[in-house]
Amino acid sequence: MDGNGRWAQRRHHPRVFGHVRGASRIKPVVREAERLGVKALTLYAFSTENWTRPEEELGVLWKILKKFLKREADELDARNVRLRVIGELERLGPDVREVLDPVIARLSKNTGLQLTFAVSYGSRREIARAARLFAEDCVSGKRHPSDLQERGDDLLEEYLWTADLGELAQVDLVIRTSGEKRISNFLLWQAAYAEFVFLDLCWPDFSPQDFEQAVVEYSNRDRRFGGLGQKKELKTGGIRA
Repeated sequence: MDGNGRWAQRRHHPRVFGHVRGASRIKPVVREAERLGVKALTLYAFSTENWTRPEEELGVLWKILKKFLKREADELDARNVRLRVIGELERLGPDVREVLDPVIARLSKNTGLQLTFAVSYGSRREIARAARLFAEDCVSGKRHPSDLQERGDDLLEEYLWTADLGELAQVDLVIRTSGEKRISNFLLWQAAYAEFVFLDLCWPDFSPQDFEQAVVEYSNRDRRFGGLGQKKELKTGGIRA
């Protein structure tokens, strides 16, 4: 969800104005994901690098997150949406956790759209953490290094923050807003064979119609996964964005 600050500055507003506007885009996008039959939607809300931003801006971001959770928990539950948060949650303040944790627990049994917020998230840190956890299991005798050779990618994926998503952790489509054309340390492992759509508009201008157009563009691509592949019709029910 990139471009909030730039969107505000172009309109001669403080950067935090863009974050407030950007938060208002989440609800319609989630609804559109449901309408399109998307099974899992991950929103990159806050990266590990974002901790370097001014304290005032960080404070506003946490207030926005808490407000969103309090305001939308009832509707998310009514719509059978399950919420997960991936990243270094231990870095979040107690005021954030006391709002976040109960909402995650409340929605944990829902079976509809699998909604994930990436908060204090960095993919390289996630992969390094997975390697460390696997090594610790080898030292303790729970695993053997040869297990990784036998089970390959599937085994290491069990140590990633997205492990709980199962097969839905494998990303089909990445949508990048704000005109930037880079991955920015987002789901590097999970998006190994993802299709990318880059949009010039900033996240506060991102609409359900833009989401639908990105999905339509995705559905017309020929995904080969390293092989020759073949053109085939893709159903939105199989999209993990």
